[in-house]
Amino acid sequence: MKDRSSMIFGNRMSAKTVRKAEKSKAKYIRKFGDDSGADYPVRIEKNVHIGDALGVHNVLVGDLAQNAHYDPKANLPEESFDTEKGLIVGNIRMGFGHYRISMASASAARSMGYVPYWMDLNSYRETTCTKVIGAQNDLYSLGSRLSKNPLFNRLVWEPMNYEGFRALSYNAADQKNAELMAPVYRNVPKDIPVVGTHVWPAQAALHAGMKYVVNAIPDNWPMALHFAEGAVHTIQCRNAYMGYRICNGMNGDKVCSPMPEESLVYTGHYIDHELVSNLEADCAARKKRKDAGKPMRFLLTIGGAGAQKEIFAAIIEYLIPLIRDKKAALYVNVGDYRNVWDALLQELPGMKELATEHLNDWEETQALAERALLPETEITGIHGFWHENIFDAVYCTNLLMRSADVLVTKPSELAFYPIPKLFIRRVGKHEMWGAIHSAEVGDGTLECRDIPHTLQMTELFLSSPSLLKDMCDNILENHRQGLYNGAYRVVEIAMGLKK
Repeated sequence: MKDRSSMIFGNRMSAKTVRKAEKSKAKYIRKFGDDSGADYPVRIEKNVHIGDALGVHNVLVGDLAQNAHYDPKANLPEESFDTEKGLIVGNIRMGFGHYRISMASASAARSMGYVPYWMDLNSYRETTCTKVIGAQNDLYSLGSRLSKNPLFNRLVWEPMNYEGFRALSYNAADQKNAELMAPVYRNVPKDIPVVGTHVWPAQAALHAGMKYVVNAIPDNWPMALHFAEGAVHTIQCRNAYMGYRICNGMNGDKVCSPMPEESLVYTGHYIDHELVSNLEADCAARKKRKDAGKPMRFLLTIGGAGAQKEIFAAIIEYLIPLIRDKKAALYVNVGDYRNVWDALLQELPGMKELATEHLNDWEETQALAERALLPETEITGIHGFWHENIFDAVYCTNLLMRSADVLVTKPSELAFYPIPKLFIRRVGKHEMWGAIHSAEVGDGTLECRDIPHTLQMTELFLSSPSLLKDMCDNILENHRQGLYNGAYRVVEIAMGLKK
């Protein structure tokens, strides 16, 4: 296993940094054990939730009962890897964003005739890999929740997400920890390309000897956190290119050795084939609804950390009179956090009488999403969506996005999607660049960092004759320039490495 902590793109790490990285790995070994000698069996089977929609097959590692995505009731036949057309999408469950990029990659791969394999390194519960990722995920989730405290946010959370993750020394520790994640790839054919939608699956794949690895970087604020040296790194925005290429500010004031040119590729935004291929029709429908005075459809996506629940509550409360007057309508997706939906109903007088619940019924959710696309369908009231399964919970937003007019979201992974967007306050300073980029390309607002400005922008979408339509026109122009074709390009690069 090659050491990737002492030297990062030609930048030698100090002895202190290397010792700290080694101590980090040793700490996790003491806590979770070292399974580097384990010979975990691998099983392939169709994903029962998004297998039909995206052609996804699960990669199950080790004891099936210890796999988060294994469903014995499904009684699915075991399959084998397609070593010619197979593509592994390596990911983790850390919020919804990395799953979302994985779904875009899988969707693009399937549309291009390839077979996407879903490899979630946070789902193999018996492995040291998953235990390490779970521990770090818990810390990140805790930080997200604590960021509601302005003092903690200013002194700890934003500096860590902006400068702490930016440092090469942080990458050195991550690379050493990722050595503990490599065993899950042991029995995966080494010549199947891997697209990592978080850096850990990419790093682990390289430590395990996978030959063809693409590291699909989500953020357009350049951070060494995202480095997996040995992979081809892809980025969604041109404004991030030079910062990554020269490792800008990643070693204090020192001038860093740059990344090799072949290690960094701009691709455009990572978007699902279903959304890209229907982009023109969906924008035309939005403009037509606006001209006809139909209720404006707002799609609210709420994460489970609860860091922004008060913002969404304020938006819903503001819109309730307008929903009654059929000037607005709401989709509210709380993902796999039923408690968030129940809390909103309890906190907001008048919400329950307007609400239609779509709770844990995937077929009903799909049917509504399809029906909402029909020109004769008028969406009214508030529609609440909760799904216990993580795949349904995440993909619900993708399905509803096509028939929605405005997506209300923090400026994270959803900032890159081809739908008019209203950005609420970020969670982590690195996310602010998602809103900046979206505003520059004209498909989203500025980041609204408090409730009054958020409500001002909500009102502007409703009252302005042109704001929504201008964003739709900008989306169409961006599409003509190939801005939303990044997922196809990532797949091309990954499969091209074999050639």
